[in-house]
Amino acid sequence: MTAIKHALQRDIFTPNDERLLSIVNVCKAGKKKKNCFLCATVTTERPVQVRVVKVKKSDKGDFYKRQTAWELRDLAEVDAKDASKENPEFDLHFEKVYRWVASSTAEKNSFISCIWKLNQRYLRKKVEFVNVSSQLLEELPKAEESVPSGESQSVAGGDEDALDDYQELNAREEQDIEGMMEVCEYAISNAEAFAEKLSKELQVLDGANIHSIMASEKQVNILMQLLDEALSEVDTIEGKMSSYEEMLQSVKEQMDQISQSNRLIQISNTNNGKLLDEIQFLVNYMDLSKGHIRALQEGDLSSSKGIEACINASEALLQCMNVALRPGHEKLMSVKQQQHLFTELRDTFSRRLTNHLNNVFVHQGHGQSSVLSQHMAELTLPKHSPLHRDLLHYAKLMEWLKNTQREKYEGLSRTYVDYMTRLYEREIKDFFEVAKIKMAGTAKEGKGNKFATLPRKESAFKQETESLHGSSGKLTGSTSSLNKLAVQGSSSRRSQSSSLLDMGNMSASDLDVADGTKFDKIFEQVLSELEPLCLAEQDFISKFFKLQQHPTLAQGEVEESDGVVPSRQTPPGEYRHISSTEKDMVRLMMNKVFQSIETELNSLITLGDKIDTFHSLYMLVKMSHHVWTAENVDSASYLSTTLGNVLVTVKRNFDKCISGQIRQMEEVKISKKSKVGILPFVAGFEEFAELAETIFRNAERRGDLDKAYVKLIRAVFMNVEKVANESQKTPRDVVMMENFHHIFSTLSHLKISCLETERREAKHKYTDHLQSYVINSLGQPLEKLNHFFEGVEARVAQGVREDEVSYQLAFNKQELRKVIKEYPGKEVKKGLDNLYKKVDKHLCEEESLLQVVWHSMQDEFIRQYKHFEGLIGRCYPGSGITMEFTIGDMLEYFSSIAQSH
Repeated sequence: MTAIKHALQRDIFTPNDERLLSIVNVCKAGKKKKNCFLCATVTTERPVQVRVVKVKKSDKGDFYKRQTAWELRDLAEVDAKDASKENPEFDLHFEKVYRWVASSTAEKNSFISCIWKLNQRYLRKKVEFVNVSSQLLEELPKAEESVPSGESQSVAGGDEDALDDYQELNAREEQDIEGMMEVCEYAISNAEAFAEKLSKELQVLDGANIHSIMASEKQVNILMQLLDEALSEVDTIEGKMSSYEEMLQSVKEQMDQISQSNRLIQISNTNNGKLLDEIQFLVNYMDLSKGHIRALQEGDLSSSKGIEACINASEALLQCMNVALRPGHEKLMSVKQQQHLFTELRDTFSRRLTNHLNNVFVHQGHGQSSVLSQHMAELTLPKHSPLHRDLLHYAKLMEWLKNTQREKYEGLSRTYVDYMTRLYEREIKDFFEVAKIKMAGTAKEGKGNKFATLPRKESAFKQETESLHGSSGKLTGSTSSLNKLAVQGSSSRRSQSSSLLDMGNMSASDLDVADGTKFDKIFEQVLSELEPLCLAEQDFISKFFKLQQHPTLAQGEVEESDGVVPSRQTPPGEYRHISSTEKDMVRLMMNKVFQSIETELNSLITLGDKIDTFHSLYMLVKMSHHVWTAENVDSASYLSTTLGNVLVTVKRNFDKCISGQIRQMEEVKISKKSKVGILPFVAGFEEFAELAETIFRNAERRGDLDKAYVKLIRAVFMNVEKVANESQKTPRDVVMMENFHHIFSTLSHLKISCLETERREAKHKYTDHLQSYVINSLGQPLEKLNHFFEGVEARVAQGVREDEVSYQLAFNKQELRKVIKEYPGKEVKKGLDNLYKKVDKHLCEEESLLQVVWHSMQDEFIRQYKHFEGLIGRCYPGSGITMEFTIGDMLEYFSSIAQSH
């Protein structure tokens, strides 16, 4: 508050020649609190003017501005609200009442006290104070009584400069002056005499003081003598103190010498301790035991104990070589000698280890060659777990070599990769040769058994298929694979004993199932043999060469571990440009070791596709499953990547197979001399769907099959209509009806969800063409009757009333009787019998739709009969004309004709 008071005095009141006596921080009562200051001020010039000024902080900056000023003489009343309790509220009554709330009761009381004092001095008690404590109003007189007359009190509570220089006499001053004037009554009338009297009295007092001082001269002399004696004693003591100081200086010098000696001794002890620590450090961390040295120089790398001793010795050597030497250690001769020894031991042991592992690779390879010959006769790959198990004993030594001799480590890895590449290339090539022989065997068996013992119905179907393509004796190359599969599927449903070809090298575990299943199992066995082989080799490479799934260090980087700081530099050679991650290094090694797998797999897939394009279905399912399994194990593994690439080829072959079937459908030509029946590609689609549903049951790539289904079925629909339009021997409605009925039956049986729309469409087309065929066929047995009533309906449609049709010359009653007489029951039955024979000639036996068509014709014939009877009743009322046969006769005709055939 003091700082604010000074700031307000400086910035606001001093420029206006005013003096700030008191200040209180207030806000208006009952409203939103906006603080301001009420200031009590007086002017510095006479006559004195007393004001209450309201000061408010500016909204635009951090400074105060004068807002409102009231003259104190306009203040009528000060209301403190409560005289007994502390209450910060108070009212000032000017021209209107201003209600304020002070920030504290103390500030409020101080401000009211200042107002009261200003009122007492300048306004002569004009302002009325209400609810103000009497103690607060009595504080000023009491304070004035307790202060001597020569001291002036501040009106605003202790500030001497608060009031003007002129002050009124207090009561005590008045009493003293009155007492003096009573003694000197003439002081009022003769001030000069009064002043002269006072001067004389003052001179008398000064003389008395001088006489008193001169009377005390003897005491002064005695005091001076005592002071001289004291000074002599001080000189004596100072002499003694000087001698004592000289003695202490000698002692101090001796103590400094002793302290210096102790400090040197302490420094010597500290240095000796540090030297001992350094020596102990070098002995502990740079001393290699004789046993370790012997193991590194002569250790047996072919026995388990020798390998374990070499591992311990190599780890100890690595720790000694990678000790973090302190500054200056490298300059010690003993340290240089030890480092030279360690370097020689490292080079010697790394050379021994490299030569030994090279020999192990060669030795193990010869052992694998003998195993390879044993697996030639079977569709299995040799297991390399013994080689891996033996080599994993050296895994820690390989890690040591990796950390110490990176170049030799890289050389060993190249040697291993080169050797294993040749070994695996030979094994995989032989393995795939056996697989191809087995696949070729299944193809030969299929050719030998597939058409050898076809039953009569299948032979007839085969002849029909040949006749459609104009072939004689065997299926030509233009026959689609769908046709081939139709025959194959029919053949596989009968019980037959297929005699396997004697392959010579095949074991008793050879597969003896249908051709598709044989191929499926052969392909599955190939993938099942490759999968563990690749996973085992990748796991071995990661463990043996210590290639975990974390980033390796690039050239110039260092790796800190337990105080060891070995340098890392990428050596020259084949692996100079290897990726910065060890995961990439594993993949690169696997790509080189198994570089022939992808090529051989693609070759095998091509062979299977040449044997039968539908083999791509088996391969797609099996390959998808193995890719999914490999990705679950490790999505970035070599096996997952390779199988994924091969899967792309398989999917491409599958798409080519579907496109080939569609293209062959479009190229189908029909015979002009024989009836069409069920088209070969319609039967082939049924066999394809049955086979595909069996293969793709619970498969991961179901979506690919659904897309192929949609493409095939749309092609089937389109080409059925194309063949029906081109057919000359068989009516179009019959071709459409039979084939779409077959398609509808197939889709209903297989319940393929993605073809539900096509199933309904097939049913709709079958129903429409059945109805069309029935209506067109029924016009022939009662041809003249049909023409007559069509004419009647035409007249009615032209506006002739039904009961007036009989008056038309061409449609009178006599003409109607004449037409009806031409169709007695015997003629109708004969016409129906001819119709039955014609329908039987149109329809094929495979679909068995004759009875369905005949029943539909019966219903349609009855409907036409009722329609004719209705026209007779409406157009020829009361004529008594009826048909020569009844509905009962018709039912008997239809039944007897169907039974007779």
